[in-house]
Amino acid sequence: MNNIATATLNQQVKTPGYDRNRLTTKIVHFGFGAFHRAHQALYTDDVANLSGSDWGICEVSLMGNGELIKSLRAQDHLYSVLEKGTHGSDAKIVGVVTESIHVLSDGMDALLAKLAEPQIAIASMTITEKGYCVDASGKLDTANPMIAQDLKTPSAPQSAIAVIVEALRLRKAAQLPPFTVLSCDNMQENGKTARQAILQFANLIDPELGNWISTHVSFPCTMVDRIVPAATADTLDEIAEVIGASDPCGIACEPFRQWVIEDNFVAGRPDWNLAGAEFVDDVVPYEEMKLRMLNGAHSFLAYLGHLAGYEHISDTMADPHFKQTALKLMLETQAPSLTMPAGTDLNQYANSLIERFSNPSLKHRTWQIAMDGSQKIPQRFGGSLRYHLNQGSDFSLLALGIAGWIKYVGGQDDQGRAIDVKDPRAQELQQIITSHQDAADIVKHLLAIESIFAADIGQHPEVLTRVTAYYQQLLQQGARKTVAAL
Repeated sequence: MNNIATATLNQQVKTPGYDRNRLTTKIVHFGFGAFHRAHQALYTDDVANLSGSDWGICEVSLMGNGELIKSLRAQDHLYSVLEKGTHGSDAKIVGVVTESIHVLSDGMDALLAKLAEPQIAIASMTITEKGYCVDASGKLDTANPMIAQDLKTPSAPQSAIAVIVEALRLRKAAQLPPFTVLSCDNMQENGKTARQAILQFANLIDPELGNWISTHVSFPCTMVDRIVPAATADTLDEIAEVIGASDPCGIACEPFRQWVIEDNFVAGRPDWNLAGAEFVDDVVPYEEMKLRMLNGAHSFLAYLGHLAGYEHISDTMADPHFKQTALKLMLETQAPSLTMPAGTDLNQYANSLIERFSNPSLKHRTWQIAMDGSQKIPQRFGGSLRYHLNQGSDFSLLALGIAGWIKYVGGQDDQGRAIDVKDPRAQELQQIITSHQDAADIVKHLLAIESIFAADIGQHPEVLTRVTAYYQQLLQQGARKTVAAL
């Protein structure tokens, strides 16, 4: 089957309605992953279709084997997005990608040269929480091996943080204007996290550069929302059938999408609002709503659902006990911890999440969502847990979620099957679990890791007691019976 650049596509497929030759690379994006393809790049493509915008994107991969970038180049930087709803699907071809760089094959110099081009206005990122190389307090983790090496050789960077600092140094030296650094990762105050990590790194190597970045570079916060499962062979087969051509870069996602952006750009931006994005002065309330209600419930369902043997989130939602508990977590535990703008309907938001989670057309694996839990728990559970401790109110479901994570990272589900735990700290976590026999000792030592659990949470007697009780219950009864008992 021909690829999407050469094939005659099926009639219902939406193709770019603009002249791709007019596009100029103004955005360099780190992380050509599933979410970016179905979210920021798609918004940019929609703006081009609606307004004739000339904003093009250079996609960057800092690691991996580069196969995805090779495939993207082989099809003229086109790729497909299949939006799968409960009652039908919608296929689109995205055309705003103009260039691509795979650092391991093209070289770091090629990336730095691109970032130093005068017209580059935005360096955006979907590099996951661990890509920022920060600890639980949000400070740069100078003990991180990649950061430690980058501090020794800042002109030959490896991490995204160091690459951006070096690119800004080159722009400053060439007397070029700065660009905006736009984080699109699922992290609370992601722009501030990016700013702090970049400024700390810059100040360690050149305080004058740090001062220039602090004064001239903007770091808007964003809230992004769309359920985008990792593509599988079945996903790619389905996309090929729908569009009429093979596309190894294709991605499937839900129809819903949301993007709330702090309007603070030093070198211009696309009119993403034309495609439904919302520009605001303060993103934080929306971030917290999404991180706690959507992402928090997702993590809860991922750990406990995977332990129970459910492969997909929609499978967990088919279990009425999991479905009811997820709604209870959102409305009774997470929602009270939020302070939202007037008119925000959290009941409606929670019910829409339940409907989205239940979409059987999306095969969002619990294993995928459970990845990198040590990086996600602070944002998804920490703030609301602290709220309930201060209020003296019930945090049982948060304690159960943490207990589920502990059982999950132990590497075995309730049926005795091995779990392939993907977490940057997996070895450390499993060593703690295997070196202690007593459940209370395991919980105590895991919650004592202050880069995951701040001391006021992880060493709080009530938290330790509640998490230990649920961990013991999970060991004895399994996740299904524990959730059903609630």
